Amino acid sequence: MRGVREMRRASRFRSRRAARSLGLIAVAVSLSAALLVKTRAEPAAGEETAIIAADTALNDAMRVGDRSLARRVLSLQFTFTDEGGRLFARREFLADLKNLLAAPPTDRKVTVYGLVAAVTGHRMSAQASSSASSSGSSSASSSFFLDVWVKQKGAWRALAMQNVVLAEVMPAPAPPPPGEEARAGECRNPCQTMPYRVRSQVEQEVLNSFLAIKRASIAHDAQDWSKRVADEFVLYRSGYPPITKPERIAAIEQQKQAARPITVGELQAVRLSVYGDAAAMIAAEMVPNNSRPPYRAARVWVRRNGQWLMAISVQTDIR
Repeated sequence: MRGVREMRRASRFRSRRAARSLGLIAVAVSLSAALLVKTRAEPAAGEETAIIAADTALNDAMRVGDRSLARRVLSLQFTFTDEGGRLFARREFLADLKNLLAAPPTDRKVTVYGLVAAVTGHRMSAQASSSASSSGSSSASSSFFLDVWVKQKGAWRALAMQNVVLAEVMPAPAPPPPGEEARAGECRNPCQTMPYRVRSQVEQEVLNSFLAIKRASIAHDAQDWSKRVADEFVLYRSGYPPITKPERIAAIEQQKQAARPITVGELQAVRLSVYGDAAAMIAAEMVPNNSRPPYRAARVWVRRNGQWLMAISVQTDIR
């Protein structure tokens, strides 16, 4: 009997020790999970801080004409597009630095897509400020902007800056010029050919998504268009208010019901830069039926669940 009681006590001791061990393991797992979440969250917050600091430094350099500071944060492939659609290469931008910005940016928002970041907000260009002064106006309107930043060799550098003047009210759709109705719905460029030499499989994947968006627009296929666009997508176009993804889907459905033919822009020049699971596409485009002015487009893409999605599009008319 005594031996049986000792065996039972030993069994209960082992059970309690096993329970304590399992409890300690559960605590350790919870702590590890919390640490992992914190570790993942901290870099994102840290990246946003670094990007804002770099963006602030570049905007400050523009206002005071500090070319030395600007050079340190500009990518070698950098371009700047003002609200009139004028394109500045890196060298031209640095040469005209002090004449491009009149005031610090406002309403800035940072969205990080891995190695690519989109900074958006409003800023007043020196051109707009000068025009307001010469016309006797007491205030100048600011432009919406998209600054695209990429991480190169461990540092955030500006790849592109683009301004666009928006409107508060959606304009009435312009009818196609006489005799051009037959060309609507055609898509030779970019659907069949484009002025770009693909350099990798991942570039082809981004372009395939871009082409699918174009074809879906022509076919009035809102469902297929939606599959290629991120939920946070917004289109910013000269003379238009911002257009969200749901608003764009509704517009495609309305065009389908009205049987309105669609003509998409042809690519005149394009530059595609892929960084991990994100990409930036800078292009010059024109609509073949001249239903709108030629324009410059800056787009940011992100790869989610193996699919490349367009996250933002800024289109500035060339005046």
